[in-house]
Amino acid sequence: MALIKTISGFRGTIGGEPSNNLTPLDIVACTAAFGQWILSCDVPRKVIIGRDGRISGELVSALSCNTLLALGIDVVDLGLSTTPTVEVMVPKLSAGAGIIFTASHNPKQWNALKFLNHKGEFISADIGKTVLQYEAESKFEFAPVDEMGSYSTYDNAMEEHINQILALDYLDVDKIKARKFHVIVDCINSTGAISIPPLLDKLDCSYELINGEVTGEFAHNPEPLPAHLVDLCEKVAATNADLGIVVDPDVDRLAFVSDNGVFFGEENTLVAVADFVLSKKKGNTVSNLSSTRALSDITEKHGGSYSASAVGEVNVVNKMKETNAVIGGEGNGGVILPDLHYGRDALVGIALFLNLLCDRNISCSELHASYPKYEIRKHKIQLAESMDLDKIFSELKSKYAAEQINTIDGLKIDMKNGWVHLRKSNTEPILRVYSESSSAEEADQLAEMIINDVKSLS
Repeated sequence: MALIKTISGFRGTIGGEPSNNLTPLDIVACTAAFGQWILSCDVPRKVIIGRDGRISGELVSALSCNTLLALGIDVVDLGLSTTPTVEVMVPKLSAGAGIIFTASHNPKQWNALKFLNHKGEFISADIGKTVLQYEAESKFEFAPVDEMGSYSTYDNAMEEHINQILALDYLDVDKIKARKFHVIVDCINSTGAISIPPLLDKLDCSYELINGEVTGEFAHNPEPLPAHLVDLCEKVAATNADLGIVVDPDVDRLAFVSDNGVFFGEENTLVAVADFVLSKKKGNTVSNLSSTRALSDITEKHGGSYSASAVGEVNVVNKMKETNAVIGGEGNGGVILPDLHYGRDALVGIALFLNLLCDRNISCSELHASYPKYEIRKHKIQLAESMDLDKIFSELKSKYAAEQINTIDGLKIDMKNGWVHLRKSNTEPILRVYSESSSAEEADQLAEMIINDVKSLS
């Protein structure tokens, strides 16, 4: 059981003792802290809320909603929704903030409160620290009975979000409709089941859903990784579908399965979407340090400049704004399109990916084969109290001084035949070691080399 309090929100397991889990007392305290920050700012006292399909979603939402009302803050409830839909609706409805109730790819016993600012973007580190301070000090002031907030619902958010996607200048809706795609969609028993079908309907795609009931009883581990998608891969191959689509429970991460039943690769989601956007709109790209080198390759092919950010959506967005990037995201299947909003959005990723297949007039498997071949491997080192990471990183920088070194988030060593990224986990006493090369074997060898260095320096 766990409760994790970070600068971007509060995440934990449902049930158990307060302060060690995400219990009703913790939900109220966390919401009150965020609400108190809203009251301290010059923004509308209105919050947009929405939730994924988790079993605990309705309970968590109700507790948080009523806490906001008690603070004198108005609430507009989207109900079952997606993270990107809430992000889009915050500025559209002129709200001062937003809260999404979702634990993303975590199993069903988890839930979380993710906080958005008035732009519909995740709150900054400084704001997060203020919220954490309010929560730690129980620094709340609730409204008298005549000044409590008002509650309303909004039923058209998903449709409006989809319409904004279809209105993008460079999206050729007619071309997608003419292709008559047949798609298998793994909705992982959450709100992908109510958001992806309306999008596919408007693109004249036929589709079959698996795990299409919004129950919160996830049929498999909800993180969209190959080991969890055996049924989807088999279904795509068996039905001669054009492709498979899978999202996480809150629909901000996206992955595909090719027509031959082979996983397209969540790292390649952003690569493909960037390939499409850059073919229509010249510019720069951004992903985090732990994402594939292929995005840099594709960006250079289109004449743009690639930049890497620290891990975390807020960091990616900040770097995108700094470099005026036209597309960016994360290698976990997160696509961020500034022309729509600064947040990971699986729905816009689907539309742009289908348009790319139409423009190239090729199959998903042919598109996959056209991209640079890279393999990412993920390892970890258990951290001991005696390990001085600053000293270890300093000595590694000296040893590999001839390579490209990046220290904005841990230590990344970029070599001719691949890279290794070492980063201390925010949630576990481990050092994450990610590596990439042209083959899984080479990526493992690079990681093993650096891991041995770390152990010898410990």
